Amino acid sequence: MLRFWVLGLLICVPATAMAASEGPCGADSPEVGEAFDHLYNFSFPAAHADINRYIAAHPREPLGYAIRAAAYLFFELDRLGILETEFLTSDKHIADKKALRPDADVREKFLKAVDDATSRAQAALTANPGDRQALFSMSMVEGVTTDYMAFVEKHQIASLSPAKRSNGYAQQLLKLNPPCVDAYITPGISEYMVGSLPFFIRWFVHFDNVQGSKEQGVKNLELVVREGHYFKPFAKILLAIIDLREKRPQETAKLLESLAQDYPSNPLFRKELARMTNAQGGGRQN
Repeated sequence: MLRFWVLGLLICVPATAMAASEGPCGADSPEVGEAFDHLYNFSFPAAHADINRYIAAHPREPLGYAIRAAAYLFFELDRLGILETEFLTSDKHIADKKALRPDADVREKFLKAVDDATSRAQAALTANPGDRQALFSMSMVEGVTTDYMAFVEKHQIASLSPAKRSNGYAQQLLKLNPPCVDAYITPGISEYMVGSLPFFIRWFVHFDNVQGSKEQGVKNLELVVREGHYFKPFAKILLAIIDLREKRPQETAKLLESLAQDYPSNPLFRKELARMTNAQGGGRQN
């Protein structure tokens, strides 16, 4: 579910620009890890500062711009109240075509990030179809595009196209040795989403290597929680939403407690945990 990314095109860059150290998903640097930590804490200015430092050191690489796009998306989803569990667990709220008021400046920056990340990633994939960072960045970019179209612009049907492309890039990452475990988050979401559709609609919705198994979707997300890197907290968030949709509030509360402990600056985790506690009569049964 949730994804958004920016790409600033820098032309006059020295050919000796330092490359980030390689990890299973294509890049591993302190700035990237810190940027994700700040994103999960909803410390958006700090996240952008980390992203800017990474881009300054690696201006030709797509990942920094993809993370920048994600930062703009998370900011907008939070501002509009879309990340609240009442919204994400209600099909009525998600499908409601009532117009939201997206921030025009944020939207412009988001689209710029998507374009910039895409151009760099596509150039890298032309040179090397197995480029890990480019595949990871494209899966992320198409994912945040899906979320912006579906949740902000309310174009749910049209958002299926970038969702399928995001899954395609993730599937390519999972075929590499070693696989990018974070990439399991995309087929995990896809499995659960397709599995939640009425049977007759599934005939018309096809994702590569996705059977529409809600159970497999949960297993994929649990794998990211156990072995993932950048997306481990995001997988916890998605599992918390799924548990709430599937009437497992105690499991949701456990995940929210873990997230609130790991990211104390994020008010949303504490707010949702308090909502869960009140809904269960002031306490959770063990």
